Amino acid sequence: MSTETETKTPNTAPEIDPLRLQRFIQEIKENQSLLSGSLAGLAAAIVGAGLWGGITAMTKYQIGWMAIGVGFLVGMAVRTFGKGIDKAFGIAGAAISVLGCAAGNLLATCIMISQQQQVPVSQVLSSLNPEVVTSLMKVTFQPMDLLFYGLAVYAGYRFSFRRITAVELAKLTK
Repeated sequence: MSTETETKTPNTAPEIDPLRLQRFIQEIKENQSLLSGSLAGLAAAIVGAGLWGGITAMTKYQIGWMAIGVGFLVGMAVRTFGKGIDKAFGIAGAAISVLGCAAGNLLATCIMISQQQQVPVSQVLSSLNPEVVTSLMKVTFQPMDLLFYGLAVYAGYRFSFRRITAVELAKLTK
């Protein structure tokens, strides 16, 4: 009497059809827009900087974690409106995140100055020029800012890419 052993194969993921995948990626690339993503990212950076300044004004504390929020907002805006998968979307998200963080830091500083001097924020903002901005950024810079800016860059990069859903992947199987 011979015993036959039944070999069970472990559950393996379905195989993706290379031609379907190629067409799918081409379709995504045709629908992505770096300009739309970048403009939305800039708008998100402005909103994030405004929130940063407002929260700083209310709490009287400069909160470095706001930088990560700016990076997240920017990345999500670039992803939602850019719908991109190319590396350029991540680079745009990262760069715009740094700009948003710098603007948030500057706005928070301007709000604090306006409170100390008891003048409208608009008056402080209207006195800004490149020399004053550079001076304010140097004076208020702290080494810890590099950590938070770095995390914002990471978030801006990471969240800027369109995600491929499980449903979309399932449609690409053989």
